[in-house]
Amino acid sequence: MKRYAADNKGIALFLVLWVLVLLMVIVGEFCHAMKTEVKITRNFKESTQAYYIARAGMNTAIIGLIEDKISPPKATSEEDEEEGTIKWRINAAIPEIPFGQGRFEIRIENQSGKVNINRAGKDLLRMMLSSFDCGDNEKNVIVDSILDWRDKDRFHRLNGAEDDYYQGLPEPYDCKDADFDSIDELLLVKGMTEKIFYDGLKDMVTVYPHNDSITINTGRRTTRRRKTDYNYNKININSASIQMLKALPLMTDDLAAEIVEYRKEKDFVSMTDLSGLLGPEVYQAVIRYITLKTSPYFIIKSIGAVEEGSVKQEVKALVKIDLKLKDRYLVLQWIKG
Repeated sequence: MKRYAADNKGIALFLVLWVLVLLMVIVGEFCHAMKTEVKITRNFKESTQAYYIARAGMNTAIIGLIEDKISPPKATSEEDEEEGTIKWRINAAIPEIPFGQGRFEIRIENQSGKVNINRAGKDLLRMMLSSFDCGDNEKNVIVDSILDWRDKDRFHRLNGAEDDYYQGLPEPYDCKDADFDSIDELLLVKGMTEKIFYDGLKDMVTVYPHNDSITINTGRRTTRRRKTDYNYNKININSASIQMLKALPLMTDDLAAEIVEYRKEKDFVSMTDLSGLLGPEVYQAVIRYITLKTSPYFIIKSIGAVEEGSVKQEVKALVKIDLKLKDRYLVLQWIKG
């Protein structure tokens, strides 16, 4: 009888230990789940805060660009910069700007540093391809085919293509005979290869504007006018990428790098500054292709972050700045990634 009682005590002790272990597992799992939920909630909160901080940065940059359009900035001293003056420079590092309980970082690009494939003439299109490993005949085919793709007639140029060529492909389609709506359409053009496109061409071109005329909403009436106030056969030396710079006639890698290095400190404000850097021979070769004017189309990237937080959110948009618009700006496209 005593032995039976001792056996029962052993079983009871085992059951108690087993229950304790089970409770420990349950409590541990509960604590882990709570920690995970708290972390998810904190990340969601910080992500939401960072997103709206980034949107605030986007709006701040737009306001800054509009103000610069109304009153173009003058050269400022270092003392002015220390007082908190923000320079909304294109293709240049802009210091982080505090906002609320976080901060945002802005990067601005202007489409004047790219070749507008809806507006560029034959010479600029051909120059654009000079930095790629393709022969003269291949360049002629691509350039003529771009011009045929966007013109409204059905007559192909010497090296171009119209419906008769595209309809003969294994997967036939029509020649568009209208402006490019996206740069990806270049992959449909005769002669264009994925290697050329993805090896840098896609970052050198733009399609804006891509209409023969633009709608202007002044708040009182809506009118349409042709876009004639900007020369799309020139590239802005202050906003051109290094690959775009290398495509300019007689431009060397070293000279392109010097231009980029110069722009880190300040923009070119006169052609005299540029000629001094390039030298007379190169300057005379590139002058017909370059300008200091910006187009109304900007790509603005804003990255928002919460103080002492690891989560960042990015918003990116193609924005048109035009004082003739009702709000003086228009977001044309929100860009993912």
